[in-house]
Amino acid sequence: MKAKWLFDEHPILVDKELASVIGLNEAIVLQQLNYWLHSKSAKQIDGRLWIYNTYDNWKKDNFPFWSRNTIRRALNSCIKKGLVITGNFNKAGFDKTKWYSINTQKLDEVMGSACDQNGQTDSPKWADGSDQNGQTNTIYYPETTSKTTTNNQAQPDTLAQQRREIIEYLNKKTDSKFKPNAKGNKSVIDPRLKEGYTVDDMKMIIDAMYSKWHGNKFSNGSMGDDYLRPETLFRVSKIEGYLNVARKMKKQQKPDDLFDMGGWIRE
Repeated sequence: MKAKWLFDEHPILVDKELASVIGLNEAIVLQQLNYWLHSKSAKQIDGRLWIYNTYDNWKKDNFPFWSRNTIRRALNSCIKKGLVITGNFNKAGFDKTKWYSINTQKLDEVMGSACDQNGQTDSPKWADGSDQNGQTNTIYYPETTSKTTTNNQAQPDTLAQQRREIIEYLNKKTDSKFKPNAKGNKSVIDPRLKEGYTVDDMKMIIDAMYSKWHGNKFSNGSMGDDYLRPETLFRVSKIEGYLNVARKMKKQQKPDDLFDMGGWIRE
């Protein structure tokens, strides 16, 4: 018999690492915003995906368990941290409804810096400690992978070896000279290995994106080869999508239109 309160609708997800760095409410808001940015409701404007919403609709459709002020504070906290950007693309001048997008580059910087400094993340930094409305209707999922190491995570003594193997493979494929121990490369590769992505996954991504991007010119005027670098290929907000593309290509299936080259490499 199915429990009444489980999975009736699309569940709200929380990444534990993200919540530990930017705060629980902010992590919930950011994840839900990311969900809508990859839905049919999103609009692409100037190379960036946007969605628009009012605080009342955020509450009604996404966070009925929060007050309007809690939603406003969580969103404003993300904006102040530089993780969320806002705009106004409404046709009517009097319409002040905000449009929202995620600054994925800033998110990678924040998370990469936290991983570099702490090894593991610190305690949550709340936007407003006095306004955490008790427990939320948040569902936590255990991390599962097809390939695991001890404790389901890559151990510290193997991270450097795995990162080096990935970087050397990328360098050979693209005739580049990325450094395995460069801080920027550590900040995007090590967290992905800890999340359960494997060396083979990342090699598959390199092969697929090289096949799609090498020698091609994007609609924004940039050459695809310029994006064949660790910070683009293994970015936290992109790696899952790229891996899905790689798997589809491996099966010789045509990738979905959502995985347009230009759309996935832009901020």
